[in-house]
Amino acid sequence: MPVHVGRFATSAAAATLAATLLGVSPGAVWAHGAGADQLTTLSALTSWTLEPLALLGILAAAAVYLAAVRRVDRVHRLNPVPRRRTAAWLAGLLVVAVALFSFLDVYAGQLFSVHMVQHILLTMVAAPLLVLGAPVTLLLRALPRGWRTRRAMPILESAPLRLLAHPVVGWTFFAGVMWAAHFSPLFDAALEDGGAHALEHALFLSAAVMFWWPVVGADPSPHRMGYGTRFGYVLLSMPQNSFLGLAIFSAPAVLFAHYATLTRAWGPTPLEDQQIAGGIMWAVGDMLFLVPLLFLTAAWLRSEEEKGRLHDERLDRERPVRPPSTARSVPARPRR
Repeated sequence: MPVHVGRFATSAAAATLAATLLGVSPGAVWAHGAGADQLTTLSALTSWTLEPLALLGILAAAAVYLAAVRRVDRVHRLNPVPRRRTAAWLAGLLVVAVALFSFLDVYAGQLFSVHMVQHILLTMVAAPLLVLGAPVTLLLRALPRGWRTRRAMPILESAPLRLLAHPVVGWTFFAGVMWAAHFSPLFDAALEDGGAHALEHALFLSAAVMFWWPVVGADPSPHRMGYGTRFGYVLLSMPQNSFLGLAIFSAPAVLFAHYATLTRAWGPTPLEDQQIAGGIMWAVGDMLFLVPLLFLTAAWLRSEEEKGRLHDERLDRERPVRPPSTARSVPARPRR
């Protein structure tokens, strides 16, 4: 890879880290990919976009969740909502905001590599954090008993939702969206049209939530998997992610007309940028898949240890206890 491409990748990574640490703050309003100057750390910190509907949705999701938490904490004082769940939900919304409003959205129309970082944040960081927030469990606890039994539960137990909650459906839909979005007209359309852009983000986030739902297991599910099955479920996703990243990285020509016809006097060429994007999906995506695998391994080992302990306790309870002997001991005769 040329030296200037490496310098650009390093600069982009530094800008991504800086913006993520700063979080979401007011800034300049940009159109999607329009009028963006050369990407530097300074431009990353000062380039922000604003999508009113997306912002309203994020604020509403935060407000409704916090209101439900307050209600549960008030009604169930001895069993409040775990703070780690609230933190996970708010962190997930923050990551969504960074992906949609920061320089990532401003430069996504200029650089495929930045667009790829945006999608990885939505699918590999924001989605599992939102699922860790256990919103369904919170909803069921916050609703009055009548609403919960007569309205919420029939919907949650309906055939369509049971189908959508199936791990095979979630895995297939996630993989299908990843491949279809990158090898269909949707990707180019999302770069040219605001509506298609919003649809693309909604597809990525919803598919990722469906994928991570059975892995995290924080909410009730009709198809709950054991730790070993969850491990295999995530492990099988790594090859399809690697193959997709390799397909993008090794493509001999620019895949998308938007980037191929873009006039840009800075940064890597469109083909080099595409190679960076494929490398990000391949390397960063696979590394992020390793994180849940490590957590699942630790949880699996703890579960097996607990099963072993309970098994030993059961055996101890079932083992017959010999009563103490009541026979009088006869002293041994002394030898002559």
